[in-house]
Amino acid sequence: MEQDYVLIVEPNLTGHRWRYVEWTMQACTEAGYPCILATESANEDHKLARQIVAANRADLQIAFVDPEDRPRGLLRQSNQYSRFHGYFRRVHRIVSHAQPIRLVVVPYVDYFFYALPFLGSPFRRTPWIGITMRSTFHHHKVGIKSPDRPIVNTIKALLFKRAIQCPGLRTLLTIDPTLPEWSARNASKRSAAIAYVADPFPDEQAENPVLARERLGLDPTQRYLLVYGSITERKGIYELVHALTRLEHAPTLIVAGEQDAGTRHFMRNHVRSLTPAPLVLDSFIANDVERDLFSACDAVWLGYKGHYGMSGVLVQAYRFGKPVVATEDGLIGWFSRRCDLGPILSDLSSASIGRAVTETMTSWPHAPQAVPAGGEDLLSRHTLGQFKRTLLQQMA
Repeated sequence: MEQDYVLIVEPNLTGHRWRYVEWTMQACTEAGYPCILATESANEDHKLARQIVAANRADLQIAFVDPEDRPRGLLRQSNQYSRFHGYFRRVHRIVSHAQPIRLVVVPYVDYFFYALPFLGSPFRRTPWIGITMRSTFHHHKVGIKSPDRPIVNTIKALLFKRAIQCPGLRTLLTIDPTLPEWSARNASKRSAAIAYVADPFPDEQAENPVLARERLGLDPTQRYLLVYGSITERKGIYELVHALTRLEHAPTLIVAGEQDAGTRHFMRNHVRSLTPAPLVLDSFIANDVERDLFSACDAVWLGYKGHYGMSGVLVQAYRFGKPVVATEDGLIGWFSRRCDLGPILSDLSSASIGRAVTETMTSWPHAPQAVPAGGEDLLSRHTLGQFKRTLLQQMA
């Protein structure tokens, strides 16, 4: 290893996080930057880790680093931000001792972001780039529906403004298009750059729905509603199932993605109450199956609970021309309303869900209403190629 490496740190490879790591590594190697992923040893058997090891490339490395058994200091023991800050600092110390690091990329900086004003950069003098996915303190100020927590939001706004002045932070990327606007009005001129990076999904094109249904074994005459991704209670899946059991002429439900234990138990107990019987794919979904699912379905469920950030599933539904049944909260509601993507749920009652699902299956897609300037353009940027270009612009 003669060149300086880009260090990518992500302790958790579940959900969407491993994909951000994979895409970041692809961007680096395609641009000629050798890179090394640091993650916890619990991920040794993860698909991505096995691919990196099997590739056996000098420009694509992986290091397994676990957190300290007993974090030192009372603050680190009691506060999750400081615990993660300690982990990222430990990773940098260990990896940089063995290999010169030119830059650090943190695909999910929310682990430790609010510890930066107190603890400084975990990467010493090494420049770094972070991606924030959970900064919602400004939503009330820009018209996005989210919990009204004036004290908490004020504190987080102050911490945010301090954090982006952290030495070494080159750029803070965000999947929220409203955060750079807020920062431009409120942040100090001494702050790091704040830039929008569109939450990417693989650059897939829609398949012929008839052929997609044939491959999935679906009825060509049925109507299908897709729930996709990591399937947890926060997807609103419990409320959706209860609503569909009460709905006359309900569509067939497709639940695709690995379920957590609670959802698996719930689905096992309620699957018989659904008519027509649902298609449940409780596993990791391969890219070709994902393409067929979005091509074959008639609409996509986005009635999430307590989720105020962006959703890659929303981007995929838009790309495949599928209407969505979406919550009014957060960025999902903001995009859905601006781009007229489907009915908006004001609550998750069975009556509200039933009306929205029925409207989706009978009246959508329809001719879109006038879209505010920039709405469609924002969603059209959610491609893997655009993600890589944005990232590399900040790394140059």
